[in-house]
Amino acid sequence: MALKKTFSKDNKTCKVTFTVEKEAAHGAKKITIAGDFNSWSSTEDVLKEHKDGSFSITKNLETGKEYQFRYLFDDKHWENDWKADKYIPAPFSHTDNSVVICSPDA
Repeated sequence: MALKKTFSKDNKTCKVTFTVEKEAAHGAKKITIAGDFNSWSSTEDVLKEHKDGSFSITKNLETGKEYQFRYLFDDKHWENDWKADKYIPAPFSHTDNSVVICSPDA
């Protein structure tokens, strides 16, 4: 898994590409991402599957903020990003959420 960040010239937006490599997908047919940036919708943002078996999606986020998120595999299994910027306890479960920090300094 990986997070790739690109900042706009004025540093107001951060384009984040969320990637789940083939090995990390564990044979999933569909992966979605839920987080602060989409009101934790598990259906709104579906990652695109690539020919190499990886999945990805790019989101434009506001710079200077941190966003919690998790991946949902095949509508049944939640997974954190193995290379998230940090992890924090989830407020409604006994697990952690992944965090992406949208700061040029992070």
